[in-house]
Amino acid sequence: MVLSWAGVYAFRRWAEQRGILDLPNERSSHTRPTPRGGGVVIAGISLAFGAVLAAGSGGAEARRLFAPYALGAVLVSAVSWLDDLRSLPRGIRLAIHAAAAAAAVAGLGFWETIAVPVLGPLAIGWLGPALALLWIVGLTNAYNFMDGIDGIAAGQAVAAGTGWYLAARSDGPAFVAGFALLVAAASLGFLLHNWSPARIFMGDVGSAFLGYTLAVMPIAYARCAGGSAASGAPWLGVLLVWPFVFDTGFTFVRRLLKGENVFEAHRSHLYQRLVAAGWSHARAAALYVGMACAGVPAALAWARGSAGAGAVSLALAAALASALWLLVILQERGGAQAARE
Repeated sequence: MVLSWAGVYAFRRWAEQRGILDLPNERSSHTRPTPRGGGVVIAGISLAFGAVLAAGSGGAEARRLFAPYALGAVLVSAVSWLDDLRSLPRGIRLAIHAAAAAAAVAGLGFWETIAVPVLGPLAIGWLGPALALLWIVGLTNAYNFMDGIDGIAAGQAVAAGTGWYLAARSDGPAFVAGFALLVAAASLGFLLHNWSPARIFMGDVGSAFLGYTLAVMPIAYARCAGGSAASGAPWLGVLLVWPFVFDTGFTFVRRLLKGENVFEAHRSHLYQRLVAAGWSHARAAALYVGMACAGVPAALAWARGSAGAGAVSLALAAALASALWLLVILQERGGAQAARE
């Protein structure tokens, strides 16, 4: 965490001198030029310490876990860093994301069963690799979409990384637990610079790296844990990032039903609508980080309980998601009424 804080501080000064700045435009949530790309520090520290952990006390299994993940993480980070410097075509980014996902699935495997609440494990056969690829590419991009206000992406990473540490520590995959804690600590060091008013943005290099990392976590966890824990791993992955999954999924479907171009940049995510309704960055980010923290005990209940406990955990996430949507509606109506008055 300390190294991350110091590294981001140094990077911020360097980026200001080199003119690596995020300039405000009509879709921006900020109003002054701000250094960007600070997420390269999160990626660099996580990968460097992860390599040390895998080469040291992690053992052969840790090295087999880390190598394919790291290959994909480097690919995602590299193309995202280039995109931060100069905008790349969407097709190139997606192709690299798909290649990184394929590297992870080829090296780590995929889910062969998924726990169905109340009913228990369900074999998914050939859908396993397709679902794993879709999940990794989807969350990599969803995390990027959600990095739109100060503190929201780094705060989610701290909560999810801590959750994965607690879950993996109890089930035995020590390397997964240790690496998750590294990611949480590196994200916290960055968050100290990024909380509103942000002095630096993580850029695509940070958000895509974190999305890819948190997408691979449940696959690595399933390989290590085995048994019923492996079949529940996909739900752990969702519960620990559920605010981002829900907001992205809900917004995608809503825009699709309205006939909008879902690949076109926009400002209609739920968190963006809260800010447009008058919420500050700090207040909206705190709400999302708080909801992410609420997902941690729900995920742990799933990991350590029965299928019935898993159903309760998913029901809790669904209730919180509904409450978030209702809150946005009420805030928008209140803002509209105030404007009329």
